[in-house]
Amino acid sequence: MSSLSDGTGETYDYVIIGAGSAGSVLARRLTEGTGFSVLVLEAGGSDRSMIVAMPAALAMPMNTRRFNWGMKTEPEPGLNGREINLPRGKGMGGSSSINGMCYVRGNPMDYELWSAKGATGWHWANVLPYFQKMENVAGGGRLRGTSGPLKVTRGPEANPLYHAFVDAAVQAGYARSDNMNSVQHEGFGPMEMTVGGGRRCSASVAYLRPALKNGKLRLVTKATVTRILFEGKVAVGVEYLRHGQTHVARAAREVILSAGSIMSPVILKRSGIGPAAELARHGIPVVHASAGVGENLMDHLELYVQYECLKPVSLYPWMSMAGKALIGLKWLTTGRGLGATNHFETGGHIRSRAGVVYPDIQFHFLPLAISYDGKSLAKGHGFQVHVGTKRSKSRGWVRLRDKDPHSLPRVQFNYMTHEDDWQEMRACIRLSREIFSQPAMAAYTGTELAPGAEAQSDAALDEFIRRKVESAYHPCGTCRMGTDPMAVVDPECRVIGVQNLRVVDAGVMPQATAGDLNGPTIMLAERAADIILQKLLPEAEEAPLMAAEDWKERQRSGAISRDYAGDRAELVAVFT
Repeated sequence: MSSLSDGTGETYDYVIIGAGSAGSVLARRLTEGTGFSVLVLEAGGSDRSMIVAMPAALAMPMNTRRFNWGMKTEPEPGLNGREINLPRGKGMGGSSSINGMCYVRGNPMDYELWSAKGATGWHWANVLPYFQKMENVAGGGRLRGTSGPLKVTRGPEANPLYHAFVDAAVQAGYARSDNMNSVQHEGFGPMEMTVGGGRRCSASVAYLRPALKNGKLRLVTKATVTRILFEGKVAVGVEYLRHGQTHVARAAREVILSAGSIMSPVILKRSGIGPAAELARHGIPVVHASAGVGENLMDHLELYVQYECLKPVSLYPWMSMAGKALIGLKWLTTGRGLGATNHFETGGHIRSRAGVVYPDIQFHFLPLAISYDGKSLAKGHGFQVHVGTKRSKSRGWVRLRDKDPHSLPRVQFNYMTHEDDWQEMRACIRLSREIFSQPAMAAYTGTELAPGAEAQSDAALDEFIRRKVESAYHPCGTCRMGTDPMAVVDPECRVIGVQNLRVVDAGVMPQATAGDLNGPTIMLAERAADIILQKLLPEAEEAPLMAAEDWKERQRSGAISRDYAGDRAELVAVFT
């Protein structure tokens, strides 16, 4: 079927709103050998571009209006009123086409926590088969998948700084992990990325483009969804705008909303599903009053701890125009070299303090000193670690600005408004400094560029955090899965209170995972597709839940030795 047809007036088995990470997965799986017809509506356009495909160019699509919606938060009360940049992917592949490509499953205990929060059926043994189904991991490994659509590789780790950072973390008393996406998530070691053959492997590359070849999928780009259509409380189709014209597509089976954790609650509200008072303010008739729509917004915050490098081994010389041109030329001609990696090739996951059962801090190491948006480069050789907490207690919201379907929503995360978040973020800085002070880094570590050696007190660190902390671009939780009154969808991703409508994207996560969210989002969509098709994979027979034996008494341990899989009840007690 043509990807250029607007699909108006036609009926499909499924209408999917959004061609991002989750929507692309659903498009492929619901048309793969099923006989079902599927329409995908995407507000953006094509993802075909060299700056999207080249891993090292990751900052470039994030800074264009072609691939990024250009959102910012409302003034954040916990950050002195700063408006925080909130890039969201625009076009095929969604945010998987503009992200940093870091591939992290999260900790297995994340999914035990999901289950404890009401997402029954989403514990580790149930989701592990879907990570294995989706993965095509170069070199394989224990508990890994090797034949899925999503290509996952490691960088070459040719720069000595990568190894020095991991060695220093081990010297500081942390565990070494040969594969943080396998049995042992906690510790330091190689990072993985969604790259194959030297090119970004987005959800579009892995799922959507292959699905367009099977004859049962129609993709309509530049299609702005205005609302989901209901007959009573049954979703029957979607109204959308394209080139100024209004169109309608009908769904014989279901409408599936996969517009992401920011836009999915917006579309629900415009369709009459959301907090009744908010809908009334905008003159929207209520189809079903659902207080949780757009609430429970979570994110990962990060900052960088940055140093001068005493040896000329960083990526700094390659940041000149000539250096970038050489990187691009080699990548274009061979698919290799410095253009074929995201440069986050080692990292780690640790616990912020004793009494935390599994990691709540993540590190991404970069052999370069540069700002988040790639616009500000240190004047000389340097390196940094991006570090932040993974289970912040602060919660925000997504709300309508007005009824105009072209208006971006109001978004406020309420970053750093919970007292515990300050304790944990200070720990991020102090624990990073301790790692960089180890012998393995001694030959490289020069002047501390950020926060700066003078920032030692809680007050000084807090001021740095307020000025410099940034989103890691992992929003989730706004259409939370569960069974309590604030839940928006049930554990099968069905919108509570109506029929034939599901939400499948990061918005349904009950809790952010301990790591980058793109891998878990793709896993979630893989399992949701099988729920829809009623063909769930059996639980994994081997699904260890590893933790340090002494986690109650110690903040770090070189031995992650206890498997809690045989005593999940103890974990649930910890989580609840």
